[in-house]
Amino acid sequence: MRCLLPAIVALSLAGCATAPPTQPSNICHIFQEKSGWYDAAKSSHKRWGAPIPVSMAIIYQESGYRADAAPPRNRLLWVIPWTRVSSAYGYTQALDSTWKQYEKESGNGWASRKNFSDSIDFVGWYIHSSYRILGLSKTDAYSQYLAYHEGQGGFRRGSYRGKPGLQRIARRVASRATNYRHQLNGCRAKLEADSGWWPFW
Repeated sequence: MRCLLPAIVALSLAGCATAPPTQPSNICHIFQEKSGWYDAAKSSHKRWGAPIPVSMAIIYQESGYRADAAPPRNRLLWVIPWTRVSSAYGYTQALDSTWKQYEKESGNGWASRKNFSDSIDFVGWYIHSSYRILGLSKTDAYSQYLAYHEGQGGFRRGSYRGKPGLQRIARRVASRATNYRHQLNGCRAKLEADSGWWPFW
């Protein structure tokens, strides 16, 4: 029995992990399935002015809504899993340095990349930052994603121009944001009624 205890504990912990939405291509299903996500998305929108569909499309692309998403590991001697290829982590795949900058500028010093509310607030902050620094429209999901992926300095230098694969991904993000917007327009009244909040956009 004592030997089984570690396995039971491990399984219990695994069960506590937040599973991704079952229908990630439909924003209405996402918000109906995941309690609190809609209110968190609205809070981010209210604070930073970032459209909910754009923020959600970026998170979908970065992690598939997996709280513990991480890049692959390097291999020691081609076999042994070693360090990660970058510090990107969580829903947003934010780097350590960028996340620390967010904590400082937002005042959210206890934020976690595994927490959806903190993560969508981070994306809203980054979209607002790209608007402020680069002049990118907050509704321009294509350019906002390129700036998110390449960093604002990289976007300013045009680093994405030689990356057709990245441009294709950015177009997918823009298309998903458009689909999310149409879907949200159709279910917003029900989500508002369920959440008990008054709409503000």
